[in-house]
Amino acid sequence: MKLTSDWLQNPDTIAVMKALQAKNNQVFFVGGCVRNGLLGVSTADIDISTDARPEQIIALAKIAGLKFIPTGIDHGTVTVVVNSNSFEVTCFRKDIETDGRHAVVAFADDIYDDAKRRDFTMNAIYALADGTIVDPLNGLIDLKKRHVRFIENATNRITEDYLRILRFFRFTAQYGDPALGIDADGLAACAAGVDGISLLPKERIGNEMRKILGSKNPSLVLAAMDISGILAKVLTGASAKYMAILVHLEQADQINWLTRLVVLGGSNQTAALRLTNAEARELRHTLKAIELGYKPTAIAFEFGKNIAISTSLALAALTETKPPINLEAQITQGTSAIFPITAKDLGGLHGKQLGETLKKLQKLWVASDFTLKKQDLL
Repeated sequence: MKLTSDWLQNPDTIAVMKALQAKNNQVFFVGGCVRNGLLGVSTADIDISTDARPEQIIALAKIAGLKFIPTGIDHGTVTVVVNSNSFEVTCFRKDIETDGRHAVVAFADDIYDDAKRRDFTMNAIYALADGTIVDPLNGLIDLKKRHVRFIENATNRITEDYLRILRFFRFTAQYGDPALGIDADGLAACAAGVDGISLLPKERIGNEMRKILGSKNPSLVLAAMDISGILAKVLTGASAKYMAILVHLEQADQINWLTRLVVLGGSNQTAALRLTNAEARELRHTLKAIELGYKPTAIAFEFGKNIAISTSLALAALTETKPPINLEAQITQGTSAIFPITAKDLGGLHGKQLGETLKKLQKLWVASDFTLKKQDLL
């Protein structure tokens, strides 16, 4: 079996593989690029695995005149850059010691050792430069079934790195077949290892939750996380109860992981998931709009189109109703509305008094669905 992805024929890809094979080293594509290529899904990153040691990788890149960056050289990783494309090249490794967060690794000579240290069988499929598949752990069988399964013993894989609990649910949401459900052994091992999540940095937890919530339909995995106690470990007080309703209501262009986070609920979301300032602001505005009970027109005027859509969908899901039929029209009305009063119209007022009066008049105008005119407000 062979990969036929376009990136295989990219001259930059060919140049890297040719450089790394110059001394007859074993060189393979591995991980997401192979998995996604076989599924016919686009891939952002191309990872390469080889029996060459880091210093050999650098030497081979130099000989070929390629730029290199010793990204994680102590762990066997060198980034090779060709034009604008980056390739992460890592030598075969095996785990010597793990603590649930980090691993002490040793370089290896055997692709089998390298494959065994990975998380899921579908991520341990390799490909040669010409696309020929090399499958040391029979991951292709699981990939064809879209069965997300840990390599060998699920508990062992999880205790090596507790982030694999969240990755298990994320990969199931992204690549799993809903008809298969969730791998039972994997789910049981994740539930048993739930306390290990507290060892993880919030940034890593937040990154995985963004991807889970941003997947096409995370309802199944979030329900499983909820029932197993994993969701509560990530976000105290969160519930997956209304997620399936929200997913049902969303249009394809309305999927927003922060809207789903609003519906998921939970306390202290910004800190628990290490949201960026922009994400925290969007979340705060959405929650405020829900609390104030504004109509979509008013929300669109004050916060913009995206917040209006998020608020309308979240409210509909949480109240088990439907968004307004004319939602788009209301949002357009709100975003195009222009408040008819300016500071010049209140010439006798200044400073704090001016600001408070403008705010009061704008509130009256918004409450009228923008029907009040200047003469009505003055």
